[in-house]
Amino acid sequence: MSQMPQPTALSRCPHCEEPLETGDRFCGACGYDLSAVPPRPTDTPTLTMNGTVPHAPSPEGAQAAPEGAHVSPGGAPVTWPTAPQPTPGTSGHAAAVHLPPDLAGAAEQPGGSHEPGGSHESHGSKGVRFDRSPAEPDEYPLPPPVPHTPTLPAGVKLCVACRTGTVDGDGYCEHCGHAQPRERDHVEQELGPFAAVSDRGLRHHRNEDAFAVSAAALPDGSPALVAVVCDGVSSATRPADASLAAAVAANDSLQGALGQGTHPQQALHDAIVTAAHAVNALAVVPDAPQEHTPHQNAPACTFVGAVVTPALLVVGWVGDSRAYWVPLDRAAPPARLTEDDSWAAQMVAAGLMSEAEAYADERAHAITGWLGADAYELEPHTASFKPDRPGVVVVCTDGLWNYAESAEEMAQILPADAVERPLHAARVLLGHALDGGGHDNVTVAVLPFPAPAPGAGSA
Repeated sequence: MSQMPQPTALSRCPHCEEPLETGDRFCGACGYDLSAVPPRPTDTPTLTMNGTVPHAPSPEGAQAAPEGAHVSPGGAPVTWPTAPQPTPGTSGHAAAVHLPPDLAGAAEQPGGSHEPGGSHESHGSKGVRFDRSPAEPDEYPLPPPVPHTPTLPAGVKLCVACRTGTVDGDGYCEHCGHAQPRERDHVEQELGPFAAVSDRGLRHHRNEDAFAVSAAALPDGSPALVAVVCDGVSSATRPADASLAAAVAANDSLQGALGQGTHPQQALHDAIVTAAHAVNALAVVPDAPQEHTPHQNAPACTFVGAVVTPALLVVGWVGDSRAYWVPLDRAAPPARLTEDDSWAAQMVAAGLMSEAEAYADERAHAITGWLGADAYELEPHTASFKPDRPGVVVVCTDGLWNYAESAEEMAQILPADAVERPLHAARVLLGHALDGGGHDNVTVAVLPFPAPAPGAGSA
């Protein structure tokens, strides 16, 4: 007949480790059924890498393990099969020996027979052999990870540093805080035979320069190359906006005027006036408090432009950005085509200082003319030249000419193949400024004279 399970003589509950009383069938703390205590798991010996099981020291008086047996760490003898023996009455084939999966590899040693009736030697092993099926490859090539590119709403940019966070309106990552490169930090443009480059430099946190280059057609069909370079005044508000507005407005004005047959010098003069109006418009702040006048610290920039035709070279400027002439025949002298609107230039013009003394003064680069609502008086400067030989026109901001001030220095750093490779030449001039320290934004345009026929020049 059926009987109730007898209570197990346990001192502590195997579930919650609470003390038990003799005769308890259930734990008084957790209600564990003491009659259902699982049997203790079989102790499996630990294999060492030499194929043997470590022997625990036997206590005195303990029964010695029989020969061919190993002793578990607990002292109990564990029989380890060395060679399966035929069972009486069988055909002589070895009986199968089943080992745990983690020990199965240890029984198969080099030189062991895999044929029926063979034996597997384990005691003479020097190590464990892990055999692999011949059909199994040595390497398991994995496919490369597929980069995860999150889908972002229109107008939202992903951080270039962490590739996780999005960029806020100030240009910083909302996840890692990394400042993002701005579009104007480095700008290059090449239009056939002429090119321009603008760079933030090494010290400024943003690029406040701007340029515009374009090609126009005169009424007679001859070409005209246009380059405008503007430098934002850092002490004014929104200098980057001022330089960009001036460059775009002047370029648009020149395109319309030259196509209608306006003389290039007059067209450049009018373009400077148009650029000044565009910068002045930035100072108008809608609904501004009455005590803050729009002319206080208004946006401002300098201006220099050049128009090159097959027979005429015209330059115009306000401020201290410059234009240089470098003939292809380096034996001929180069020339500076503009005069700065600056404190140093005024001192030299008045005969109060030599040029070396004036430009060594800390006030040398204080400008006396600029485009902006708070300018004293707008005085566009223009000049026309008819060079008697081919050459190159270099139009630049003071971020470049600070490191090559004289015309001779500019001619020395200008590559000899500037006409064939204008973008390369502009990059070389930029590199010279960066190598010199890059203290300011750097912008330079390189134009050939005379203007080549349409379709000529580098692509």
